[in-house]
Amino acid sequence: MTSPTPRSPVIRVFDCHIARIAGVSSESRAVDGCYEFLLLRRSASKIYGGDWRMVGGKIEAGESAWQACLRELAEETGFSPKRLLTVPYLNRFYEWEADRVNEIPVFVAVVEENTPQLDDEHDGHEWLDIEAACARLAWPGQREGLRAALALLTENEALQRHLEIPLDSKAHPKG
Repeated sequence: MTSPTPRSPVIRVFDCHIARIAGVSSESRAVDGCYEFLLLRRSASKIYGGDWRMVGGKIEAGESAWQACLRELAEETGFSPKRLLTVPYLNRFYEWEADRVNEIPVFVAVVEENTPQLDDEHDGHEWLDIEAACARLAWPGQREGLRAALALLTENEALQRHLEIPLDSKAHPKG
């Protein structure tokens, strides 16, 4: 009997956690100076309907994961980040229908905006502290990615310099 051909992990989608400093708006319930995170509730008619999630999406042909992140962030929230960082964490899961392992790069976008302009994929939003946000996320890998994002933002300034993606468009090669 021959062994099955090993399948390489596939990078087709990404996760992007959205952070802001708490206390920047009247709707904030977190402690001033701490980070809070935006979660979006998926519309009932969409995949994962009713679930609370971060921004995410598919990477289109000719696009890098971070470029897809910026595109989807604008499409799903209308936000333009002040900072975008690669989180040193990969969310991974096995997709049984396609018999493949998905590796999902994780980003954190730091924004100054308060109220997202939701597209038809979402019907609600809420800014939450880390514990409340983790309690709302259904997938363990999403919770772990969010905790890694917070650790990057609060504990490791030296690493931030290496993982921050310049938002100057001239610094971004296509693809």
